[in-house]
Amino acid sequence: MSLGRKQSISNDAWLEAVASIEQAVSREELDALTASTVEDIRATTEGEHAAYAWSGGKDSVVLAKVCEMAGVTDSMIGVCNLEYPAFMAWVEANKPEGCEIINTGQDLEWLSRHPEMLFPQDSKTAAQWFSIVQHRAQRLYFKTHKLDSIILGRRRADGNYVGRKSNIYTDGKGITRFSPLSDWSHEHILAFIHYHQLPLPPIYGWANGYLCGTHPWPARQWTGSEENGWREVYNIDKSVVITAADYLPGARAYLEVAGK
Repeated sequence: MSLGRKQSISNDAWLEAVASIEQAVSREELDALTASTVEDIRATTEGEHAAYAWSGGKDSVVLAKVCEMAGVTDSMIGVCNLEYPAFMAWVEANKPEGCEIINTGQDLEWLSRHPEMLFPQDSKTAAQWFSIVQHRAQRLYFKTHKLDSIILGRRRADGNYVGRKSNIYTDGKGITRFSPLSDWSHEHILAFIHYHQLPLPPIYGWANGYLCGTHPWPARQWTGSEENGWREVYNIDKSVVITAADYLPGARAYLEVAGK
């Protein structure tokens, strides 16, 4: 049974798919898809300066391995000062060799001035996080390293835009984005991780990990309310909420009401 569109998948369904992935995708099927994707990357980037964007998420760890097979080894990751400490420790320990970390600078003072960005309850606000962190970092890296294209792990099954007629496009700011995994299913991603024994960050073991994916903690979605957002973050890492209480009234209120 296919997982279908990301927006309709429960976290439990993701975990069930992980547990039974060998029944969904054989090693032979995966190897054939991987080979065609590697060839696509080689053909598309031949004679060009390309690098890939790595986020530490499930799609990007697959992308890193496939790009490596295709001979593309330069990479970057965009972060800010609002990441989970456990995630950043994992990034430092597991990032691809030579991966450049670009910090776009958002911190608690910034968040206190933009409270509407806390725990997005709609897709538009959630997308703004990608714009101000990942997309900005990608743009800086692209321009600084004079790339011809930057390779992403975007997939249509996630509802991501990858181009209207192909898996490559150039945006209005001159950034050419190439998404070789565009037609991979969720099961293909999980199978690649399984068969190649790739490490995943701790986020996937946290509540709603597969729904939320990698993200700065205030960009956490699916919380239902700000109070529940603070509760979920506290259960992951209470130090984040305790530190935030000096800047954000919602964090202070949660700690007081919860008696923390």
